[in-house]
Amino acid sequence: MQPLPNPLPFWLSLCLPPLAIVGMAFGGWTIALLPLATWGLFMVLDALAGLNKANPDPQTPESQLTWYRAVTLVWFPVQFALLVAMLWYVPRAAHLDMGERIALFFGMGVVSGTIGITYSHELMHQKSRVERWLADLLLASVLYSHFRSEHLRVHHIHVGTPRDPVTARYNEGFHRFFPRVLRQSPRSAWKAEVAMLARKSLPWHHLSNPFWRYTALQVAFLGLALALGGWSGLGLFLVQAFTAIWQLELVNYIEHYGLTRRHLGGGKYEHVLPRHSWNAEHRASNWILINLQRHSDHHYKPDRRFPILQTYPASEAPQLPYGYPLMTMAAMMPPVWKRIMNRRVKAWRKTYYPDITDWHPYNKALNPVTG
Repeated sequence: MQPLPNPLPFWLSLCLPPLAIVGMAFGGWTIALLPLATWGLFMVLDALAGLNKANPDPQTPESQLTWYRAVTLVWFPVQFALLVAMLWYVPRAAHLDMGERIALFFGMGVVSGTIGITYSHELMHQKSRVERWLADLLLASVLYSHFRSEHLRVHHIHVGTPRDPVTARYNEGFHRFFPRVLRQSPRSAWKAEVAMLARKSLPWHHLSNPFWRYTALQVAFLGLALALGGWSGLGLFLVQAFTAIWQLELVNYIEHYGLTRRHLGGGKYEHVLPRHSWNAEHRASNWILINLQRHSDHHYKPDRRFPILQTYPASEAPQLPYGYPLMTMAAMMPPVWKRIMNRRVKAWRKTYYPDITDWHPYNKALNPVTG
């Protein structure tokens, strides 16, 4: 086992809000700094920094993780303050035209999706009520609160099966995946929460249904946007929210593309293993994404905090050729994506399930369109 990594690089996300302030103040080409830094810079850093194959001790006590946890705890106040400032300032800024205003909130959505939802994902898995509330606030700020229920009660249980909407089907392009997930995920999240209440002999409208909290928080954010920026501010807020959701679902798309769990019969599937998620060891993008790319271990051991997530060799988990920033760009171009990934899915099948010679039933179950 290796020692814990230096916590400081995981704080690089705090360098992004000042770029938004520069864009607001000067407009023009400076507006591009925020998305360029979030995507382009970390692609370059991935190429320079290489891979990180070191595994810290998974039994590391919580007392040694304080400075890693802290970045996820301080992020919501930072993101909230930036969002409030933008909602108040941008609609009133005479030096910014409408295109620049939309571009600024697109950049804000890149940050609230790439950083905010990633941190929310880390927080929602924790037992602390404070951390879970911060997760809810981050998700409400992008109008995607149901993601917590969908992720914890559906995705982690049913990943790699037809019952998981966000497992991208083999040969399913992102432009087909995205609208399908937008339709199916809220419905599956709702059904999961209602089923949970029913097991407690409670009706769907019981106050413990988190969808009441989700609705209240999202309405509060919509009201805040309207109060600060008027109808223009509300529209810009929606641009930010949609961009963040798009960023999240791009990541969801690449994390499990084409990977399926063995069907054991009777509606049962094998246990989730590292092989059922794409793994990425790229050092720099794991800094900005707090080790989200060590996704194989996250699904295998969901209770592990991000600093002690493990990575796996190719013999145990399938490997992405590049980090998430570059892979999400490839996903936006389905022919490029399929050229990169379809052969890897086929190799994965031969490696882990050599006894399955006919994949058509799996393809049909997971993707009725391609059959």
